[in-house]
Amino acid sequence: MLNSIRPKNRVIFAYLLIPVAIYVFAVFVPLVTAGYYSFFEWQGGPNKSFIGIENFKTLMNDEIFWMSFQHNIFLVIACIIGQIGLALLFVLMINSKLVKFKGIHRTFGFFPSTIAAVAIGFIWTMVFDYRRGILNWILELIGQEEHTKVWLNEPDLVMLLIAIPLIWQFIGYFMIILLSAISSIDKSIIEVSEIDGANAVQRAIYIIIPLIKNTLLVCVTLCVAGNMKAFDHIFVMTTGGPGNASMVMALYGYKVSFMQQNMGYGSAISIGIFVLSLLVIGAFQLVTKVLSSDKEVV
Repeated sequence: MLNSIRPKNRVIFAYLLIPVAIYVFAVFVPLVTAGYYSFFEWQGGPNKSFIGIENFKTLMNDEIFWMSFQHNIFLVIACIIGQIGLALLFVLMINSKLVKFKGIHRTFGFFPSTIAAVAIGFIWTMVFDYRRGILNWILELIGQEEHTKVWLNEPDLVMLLIAIPLIWQFIGYFMIILLSAISSIDKSIIEVSEIDGANAVQRAIYIIIPLIKNTLLVCVTLCVAGNMKAFDHIFVMTTGGPGNASMVMALYGYKVSFMQQNMGYGSAISIGIFVLSLLVIGAFQLVTKVLSSDKEVV
């Protein structure tokens, strides 16, 4: 009876054909196209000259590109700590019996994730604005006028300042993921630990975190992937400045391709971003698995 109602293979194939075709068209076709154009000197238009791997040789010695890569790594580390770390802390607080109106906290926590990245950039640009920004206004209000400054023009601070909007925007996103993981934990395990005298910190370290380690690995992967292609709010806030102090790889590729009209080299940068992103994601996954396995041994 079950075999008679099971869909046939061609029906399953028909259902999967459209989404798979869309995925291939949206992901693989642009990637292959970028790889093709990266072997040409191309300023746009119909004329292009085949130059082999010269664009990749230039890329290997491009100081701005590697500086941009370092800035992306800074964003990744800052956001793993800020986004996932704070999200886990807030989730543990929300799950506490002392916290009331849990639904409201979840709703307002997730709200920034629904705002477009460009709007986030404008909001935080206004926060850091020298004349009308709330940050300088607070400093003046508490009598610290000497500490007011043009915040986004400070090369030593600008990467931290553009990391703050990213952290603020996606804390709620990771809160929802971690909330779903913690909700799946058998409540009897938590209750037994409470009876045994474990406090909130001990329950979090020795019970909750080990039980949701796979979800944490997913969160780390999403965080790394997202911050390796950071672009929108940085373009709005600083356009990579001052100088190249906040330049990231995606923004550099955009400037080379569309502002300098160097499409061939811009395509090579895109391939470089793709390869480096895969390597960084793999490295972080490996480190996370090693750390989790060490804790299991202990």
